[in-house]
Amino acid sequence: MINSIDMPLQDFLLEKGYIKVKLKLTKTNHFEIKATLNGVKGLFILDTGASNSCVGFEAIETFNLTAKDSEIKAAGAGATDMLTQVSKKNKLKIGKWKKDKVPLVLFNLTHVNTALLNYNSKPVDGIIGADILKKSKAIIDYDKRYLYLKL
Repeated sequence: MINSIDMPLQDFLLEKGYIKVKLKLTKTNHFEIKATLNGVKGLFILDTGASNSCVGFEAIETFNLTAKDSEIKAAGAGATDMLTQVSKKNKLKIGKWKKDKVPLVLFNLTHVNTALLNYNSKPVDGIIGADILKKSKAIIDYDKRYLYLKL
C-alpha cells in the first residue's frame, strides 16, 4: 500500500471524493473557470479574495436570474460603493460538482471586463468566490492549474 505521504496530491484527493477541474491562467494572472449556472454555460474568474460569488447585471437574462435589490454595496478591483442586487436559489455546476440554492451578488462587472479586454483576455460572466470555495471544500493546485472540489 502506498503511504499517503508518498501519494501524489491528485490521487489522494480523488480517492477522498474530490473531482478536479482544469483552470486556465489568463494574461492578467487570474484563473478562469467554466461553470454552468441555471443550465447555461459561462466563463468565470476564480477569486479567493471575493467573499461572495458574483454575476454581472448584463447576465441576468442569460442565466435566467431572479434579481432583487440589495443593501449590500460591492467593492473590489479598484471600484467601491457599487449598487448590487441578489439572486437566490440558483443551480451551479462546476465539472461534476453541483449545488442548488446558490445565492449570487449581481453588480456591474464592466470595470473587471474592461481590464481583461485591455490585456486581450476574454470578458467573464462572473466571479466564483470564497463562498463557493468554502462550501465545496476547494483545494487549488496552483502549479498544475487544477481546482479540486469535494462531491
